[in-house]
Amino acid sequence: MTTIERRPEFLIAPALAWLTVFMVIPCLLILALAFFRRGTYGGVEYTFTLENLALVFDPLYAGIFLKSATIAGTSAMIAVVIGYMAAYAIVSMPKRTQPALLFFAVLPFWSNYLVRTYAWIVLLNREGLITGIARWMGYEGEMPRLLYTEGAVVIGLVYNYLPFVILACYAPLSRLNPEISEASRDLGATGWTTFRRVILPMTVTGIATGFIFVFVLSIGNFVTPALLGGGQFQMIGNLVYAQFLTANDWPFGAALSMILIAIMMGLLTIQTFATERASGARHGTD
Repeated sequence: MTTIERRPEFLIAPALAWLTVFMVIPCLLILALAFFRRGTYGGVEYTFTLENLALVFDPLYAGIFLKSATIAGTSAMIAVVIGYMAAYAIVSMPKRTQPALLFFAVLPFWSNYLVRTYAWIVLLNREGLITGIARWMGYEGEMPRLLYTEGAVVIGLVYNYLPFVILACYAPLSRLNPEISEASRDLGATGWTTFRRVILPMTVTGIATGFIFVFVLSIGNFVTPALLGGGQFQMIGNLVYAQFLTANDWPFGAALSMILIAIMMGLLTIQTFATERASGARHGTD
């Protein structure tokens, strides 16, 4: 028996080292930076203070956090509904066609994020494709503004992160035993009842994972709000970006970042506990 077979933790050591150096240590440095003052002309003055953390809870910044959470939550809910339906449709297809359908589902990831976002600018602007189609169909009235709105930002976030939800929901759906649904129907349950009381509870972990994916990635996003929102409103990601690269207030930017990371870690912890609980309940039922 080789050393790796006796000590499988050697296999995970490179990944742990990578995450420690490039994620854990930078996060700790950001955490430490949040407790110092901004220098008179920018930079960092290494004097301990809690002012940055107190300023985070100012009503102005709390409102930005709330706006960011609302947009991220809306995007996540829409993505979960669309992604679950797409994953359910893929699972319903013959086994030989499912890999091809999954390939097309993740195909947008083969292009650059900025290119995908700029494409929506072409579609949503006043002279864009959507307006052109509406004119071609005979619409003569004033077109509502589509670009540089919250709706445009939600559309961009849903589009860019939808493949994550499809993959997250496909995994538990593909593992379902079809005999369970057949047994439910044999006992007199309708298709909707079978879905609501059998299929949906057994795949809730995929739904939760997809929701957390989209929410976490959306709440800290600053590219999509800047391009599709046009600077009409600010999300927390844009605020953090501005503190580090425009206002040159690194300590306050670090404080905002740590609150954002704390929110993300809390959501991921809840998702982990929910997944373990659902897994335990499923094994208990089995």
